[in-house]
Amino acid sequence: MKKLLISSLLCLFAGLNATAQTTDYPFTGVPFNQVKLNDTYWMPRVETNRTATIPASFEKCEETGRIQNFVNAATHTGKFMTTYTFDDTDIYKIIEGASFSMSVHPDAKLDKYIDSLITIVSKAQEPDGYLYTARTINPEKPFGWAGKERWVNDPQQSHELYCSGHLFEAAAAHYMATGKRNFLNIALKNADLLCQVFGPGKRNEAPGHEIVEMGLVRLYRVTGEKKYLDLAKYFIDCRGKKIDKNRSYWQDQEPVVDQREAVGHAVRAAYLYSGVADVAALTGNKEYLTAIDSIWENMVSKKYYINGGIGARGDGERFGDNYELPNGSAYNETCAAIANVYWNFRMFELHGQSKYIDVVERSLYNNVLSSVSLDGKNFFYPNPLAADGTYVREPWFVCSCCPTNLCRFMSSVTGYIYAQKGNSLYVNLFIGSSATIKLNAKQSVQISQTSNYPWDGAISFSVQPKQKSKFALRLRIPGWAKNQPVPSDLYNYLNPVTAAYTIKVNGKDYTATMEEGYAVIDREWKKGDKVEYTLPMIINRVTANEKVKADRGLVALERGPILFCLEDKDNSFDLTNLILPDKADLKLTFNKDIFTGTYIIQGEGNLIYPSEDKLSLQTEKKTFTAIPYNVWDNRGGAVMRVWLPRTVSEFKLSEE
Repeated sequence: MKKLLISSLLCLFAGLNATAQTTDYPFTGVPFNQVKLNDTYWMPRVETNRTATIPASFEKCEETGRIQNFVNAATHTGKFMTTYTFDDTDIYKIIEGASFSMSVHPDAKLDKYIDSLITIVSKAQEPDGYLYTARTINPEKPFGWAGKERWVNDPQQSHELYCSGHLFEAAAAHYMATGKRNFLNIALKNADLLCQVFGPGKRNEAPGHEIVEMGLVRLYRVTGEKKYLDLAKYFIDCRGKKIDKNRSYWQDQEPVVDQREAVGHAVRAAYLYSGVADVAALTGNKEYLTAIDSIWENMVSKKYYINGGIGARGDGERFGDNYELPNGSAYNETCAAIANVYWNFRMFELHGQSKYIDVVERSLYNNVLSSVSLDGKNFFYPNPLAADGTYVREPWFVCSCCPTNLCRFMSSVTGYIYAQKGNSLYVNLFIGSSATIKLNAKQSVQISQTSNYPWDGAISFSVQPKQKSKFALRLRIPGWAKNQPVPSDLYNYLNPVTAAYTIKVNGKDYTATMEEGYAVIDREWKKGDKVEYTLPMIINRVTANEKVKADRGLVALERGPILFCLEDKDNSFDLTNLILPDKADLKLTFNKDIFTGTYIIQGEGNLIYPSEDKLSLQTEKKTFTAIPYNVWDNRGGAVMRVWLPRTVSEFKLSEE
């Protein structure tokens, strides 16, 4: 019975539930727990998340009183122990990540500990299903942003519905991993309360911090109860009841169907756009598609950082104006990068185009990975593209949404590698792995890939169909392999090089057709077939659109999906005074002495400094070392630069 239950729940992450709906995403991601990871680049990160980040985060929740908040709520004694009304969600997110981890790496001790937490959470839940410790501890004097009555402050800052959303996401993950209903029952009781309180003729405020929409869709997929999908749609349609540009922080300035620009708090926005994509897929709402397609175009062409981050301003953790992309003050919140991956993968599932996976890959390999230290115990909240040496990762934050979000995200990263539609199997990410994928009622295929990606562009695939059959293997051609770093004109390569990808099938050259950014190998496959796919790995100089004031006259370095930066740990001169000429030679080498060994870029730049009389500038040749951006600040506070001036005329002795 348990095996049957877990099998039926795989549809939760595949986007399929035949008993719940007939309309859904046309392109379906292969669930993370159907993919076995064996990648030399990603396995250490995922394993560190399991063995270090998740346990350390649980410990911090115990130390800081986040768990005690639930104990106090159950007994209506004591006080709210932490700072923010949404701190309940940290518990939920770590449980979600731990559940994902247990589904591929069973852990009886962890399972028992999570059950003990769920018991604590269940006792804090009020009889009608309400679960929000900031109010329940002392309903007469609720804490902080809670508001005097339930829900009254949710359109601003109470985060009651935000807490529900993360509860739903975590409970669905736990149910999928264990088959146990103890956490799911708590979530369903809370969701049923929301259905009683919100809806036509009831409360009609839009949630202040989105994610409840995504969470409700999760519950709909688990249960098939349409009321949860209906409520998710209702929350989306509640936005913009009154046209008010001052509500843009909450994406509530106008109806969602009329929105065309990415605005406001970046995490809230990307969660909303993810929820809109979910509901659009499940209802066929074309107005939703028009809105998020336009918002995506605005984001990727005017508000997207070269490290894959979104959210330029620390004030409100929000998007800036078009082309407002400062470097030293860049916010690029970790949660926003994760939410951007969620959103863009959903955009792929809607449209099947590789450009969305290009965004996923850039965000994943750069901003997401930079957010957590190599030991898994220190974190960035913002992720800037320049630093003066005083900004460092922290083991925890008063607002610790980012560390706990990483717990849940890193555990499920394998869910972005493969996808399918009908008789087509998509390879989206080049991560060493294997999976058995059912293409139709009669045919399944086992696929495995091996490589030294992202350092080497040679990728090998083994294709093992259950029986000889015809289907299409679609290999993503990354934008960077086509001289297009992002799917817009926001960034370009300074000296694009023509270097085509190559494909061999069973040792013979194969000319693939290209469709929607994928190389299509459509043939009759048999057991033992091999595919060799080689992508051109070239060091590229990146320049930004002239409208990006912060990057005019500057250049950044990347190779494949990896962005590089300079740290003063490797360069014994003032990085702020270095120029990188367009014709300077650049080479990739492996340095075994940096961290546990990493690839670096070395080149020769010009160091600029004032003459003795300070009336002119002098230059001196200097060899520099650039490291992957995603590992900076793993050796203590550092001066860091991603963007460097190309010429003396663009050089500034002082930066922003």
